[in-house]
Order: sequence, then C-alpha cells, then structure tokens
Amino acid sequence: MKRLRDLLVLCSGIVSALYLLNIGFGVAEIIPDNIPIFGNLDEAAATALLINCLAYFGVDIGHFLRRKGEEPKPAPKTHDIDVTK
Repeated sequence: MKRLRDLLVLCSGIVSALYLLNIGFGVAEIIPDNIPIFGNLDEAAATALLINCLAYFGVDIGHFLRRKGEEPKPAPKTHDIDVTK
C-alpha cells in the first residue's frame, strides 16, 4: 500500500513538474493564460502539487522562504500513522 502511494505521489510530482516546464509550448493548457486572474491558477495548482510532493519525500524547500534566524517548524509525522486499527 505504501509503495502504491509513493508511486502515485512520484507520478503526480513528475506530471506537475513537466506541466510547469511547459513542454507543450502552451498548447496543452488547462486554463489559457490570457484569461485575466484565472489564467495562472493552473500553474499555481501545479506548483503547490509539486511542493507537496517534494515535502512528502522529505525535500524541504521552505528554507528559501524563511527569514534569517527563524527556526524551521518540525515536519509532521504523517507516514507513521497506522490506519489498520
């Protein structure tokens, strides 16, 4: 079960990274960018998905957003939850 979840998270991270790299040259857009305000929501969603996928595998990119001297928050332990009970 954990391997399947890891595979799904990995695949969704790869798809979101490829979407952000714009390998389709804007042809395969979910929401066209020329629509005001809503045009960039698909890129924002893909970015959020990629950040969450990286966090799932333990890659913390939050240190780029922290101020100097600010302590990082401890990572939640979501992988150790036993749902079989």
